[in-house]
Amino acid sequence: MKRNIRVKEAAHYIGLSKSTLDKLRHFGGGPRYYKLGRAVVYDTEDLDAWKAERARTETWNGANDNSRAARAA
Repeated sequence: MKRNIRVKEAAHYIGLSKSTLDKLRHFGGGPRYYKLGRAVVYDTEDLDAWKAERARTETWNGANDNSRAARAA
């Protein structure tokens, strides 16, 4: 169900602190948000999509010099 929520509730919704969400909004890299006057509002569908984009199956990535293949050599 789609709904709009404020920053504190949005942070709780995705499992981050309000401070972290504020920093992501300020410096970039955070979920899409709407500015309605002075209020910042997040759509729960945007939060779900942002969180899903960060899903991982392992901690190592291919660009890392310490990748599994490099460690095996």
